[in-house]
Parts: sequence; C-alpha cells; structure tokens
Amino acid sequence: MNFKPLNVCITGGAGFIGANFVRHWLAKTREGRVIVFDALTYAGNVQNLAGLERDPRYVFVRGDICDEAAVRSLLEQHQIDTVVHFAAESHVDRSILGPDDFIRTNVVGTHSLLKAAKTSWLDRKTVPAHRFHHVSTDEVYGSLGPDDAPFHEASPYAPNSPYSASKAGSDHLVRAYHETYGLDTSVTNCSNNYGPYQFPEKLIPLTLINILLGKPLPVYGDGLQVRDWLHVADHCEAISLALARGKSGDLYNIGGNSETTNIHIVRTLCALVDEYLAGRADLKAAFPASSAARGTHAAQLIEHVRDRPGHDRRYAIDYRKARRELGYEPTRDLAAGLRATLEWYLSNRAWWDALLGRDYAAWVEKNYTRSQPLR
Repeated sequence: MNFKPLNVCITGGAGFIGANFVRHWLAKTREGRVIVFDALTYAGNVQNLAGLERDPRYVFVRGDICDEAAVRSLLEQHQIDTVVHFAAESHVDRSILGPDDFIRTNVVGTHSLLKAAKTSWLDRKTVPAHRFHHVSTDEVYGSLGPDDAPFHEASPYAPNSPYSASKAGSDHLVRAYHETYGLDTSVTNCSNNYGPYQFPEKLIPLTLINILLGKPLPVYGDGLQVRDWLHVADHCEAISLALARGKSGDLYNIGGNSETTNIHIVRTLCALVDEYLAGRADLKAAFPASSAARGTHAAQLIEHVRDRPGHDRRYAIDYRKARRELGYEPTRDLAAGLRATLEWYLSNRAWWDALLGRDYAAWVEKNYTRSQPLR
C-alpha cells in the first residue's frame, strides 16, 4: 500500500467489532479523522462509543449503507480515503428465521458502498489514493471434518447458512470491483470474535449473562461443534496491519489459535464465574440468582437442545499468510481472554442491562424456545 490512511469511514462502527476498531484506531493514530457510519439497528449501540465524542477527530453519522447517494455524499464531504466495512447482519439464527435482511444489508449494502466508492474514488478522483477494506468471516468456507486441514485463503467457498451465503456474496463483489474496475481493496476473513461490547445473543456473552442471572444455558446438540476463538483486540490489530501492509486485491485469514468446542467454552465459563464469585460477597449480592449465590454450580444450568438447521460442525483458520505478509500473531490466550471478558461484563452491567430491557428482550420472548435457542 503506497499511502497512509487519513480520513477513515468505519461502517457499522457502533456494533461490537466496529466499535472496538474505532477505539483501537483512535488510540493507534494521531492524524486524520474517523467517521462512523451506522444505521443503529438492534446490534448498533451508540453507547459502545461513549466518551469518544470528546475526541475532535471522531464524527458519528447515522445512515444506511444501502443509500448509495448518502454514502457517496459522506465520502466526498469528509474526503474519505479509506473505508473499513464492518456493517452486516451477522447472527446465524436470525438469518435462518429471516434471511431477507441479510441479503439486503450484506449483499445490496456492500454493493452500494462499492458503487459509491468507485464513483468518488475512480470516476471523480476525489482523493489521490484509497483503500476499501472488507471485514468477512470464516463461515464462507463452510464446515470442516475433524481431521481436515484448517481453512486457508485458497479454500473453496461453501456457505451453509443464509448469513454465510450473504457474506460470501459480498466477498465476491469486493473482488469483482478490484478485478473489473481497479478499486484498491482488501478482505479479511476472521474466526469467531469475543470480548467487550458483544451483543448478548452470541455464545460467550449470552452464557456469561445467563449464569449471572441464573438462567438456562442452551447448548446445541452435543455441543461438540468446534470454533476458533479470536479476541476482538487481536482482530482489530490484524485489520490495522492489513491496511498498512496488505496487498491490493488480496485476502487474509485471521485466526485466534484457540480451537475448541462450544461445550468446552460453556463449561469453562461456568467454572470461571463460579470461581470468580466464590469469594466476592458483593457480587453474590449483586447477582442473587447466580449459582454461586445459591450455593450450586453454574454447570447445572446447561441444557442440550435440538441442533439448528445446517449447523457447521467445525471451523479452523490457517493464518500463516497473515503472519508472513502482515506480521500478524494473536496475543490473547483464550483462558486469559475469557477472564478479561467476564470482568468487563461484570464492570459494565448497566450496558447490558439496557440491552436486556430493550428490543433484545422482545426478540427473546418471540424466538427463544427449547428447540430454537439463541446461539
């Protein structure tokens, strides 16, 4: 890459990974501006960005990535030379229940961004150099067998859910705009993220919060589905490296080097919360329904439920290309990362209490059954 990102637009910057990246980028850089562009759907939360309004380099704009004219205006008004595209519908269960939103946001929305970028950057030449970075997922590659080699950048795409199919489609569009029009692009496909600000429908925050509230811990099938877990801070650093060192038109897999089963994650979190609360009378008082407060074990809350349709059995990431070309290496040990995540959720109860009392609670009421649990 022959230019330094200056004015960076971060789509979906009020979401989980996006908000972490906004904070990471502002802490890492001292020049230019960060413009967050987010529609504030259910998983977009301006509280994820609380405190950043004091930074003169930070701008928040509410808008829909499917509105091409609004995107083009944003790019030109703020002289944006770099887009980091996080905005996406990303929950597999929701994609099974309602795939239309995933096609609209992930495919149509990405295409809208690409068209606006082409018009501004290539046709009108509003900036001397540019980069469109697309954040994707390992789920586009489908499912691995227990003895299969991890996914690498040349692995064939074989998505198995409406979510992963929509992300695969957006990946292909990004590639096409590079190959056809010469747009300067890069793509990262990451494994399962966890850490601060993750919306409490995903496995790790859902499990932590349900343990604290004494609620059942739904586990799909036998729980032996395997995922590679990536701390969001490591993911943010990998994206920064891709912007600084990634080759135009190239793709990089980003893994956490922490492959384990879902049931192991749940049992580990059960033991961790029990241990953490054991000697803390204040936390037991704050969470009186928790197993630790009631003198039982959190693992007793585990409930195995019917597996979801098309559930991929195993993901694993080979990130040697990112290590070799970007200098990427995950630094967060899974055990330490889970402990730090628990501590964040304990310290930020007001954040997730507000979500549980909002539309998330209505969604749970509508969709949560023993046969169709949250992931």
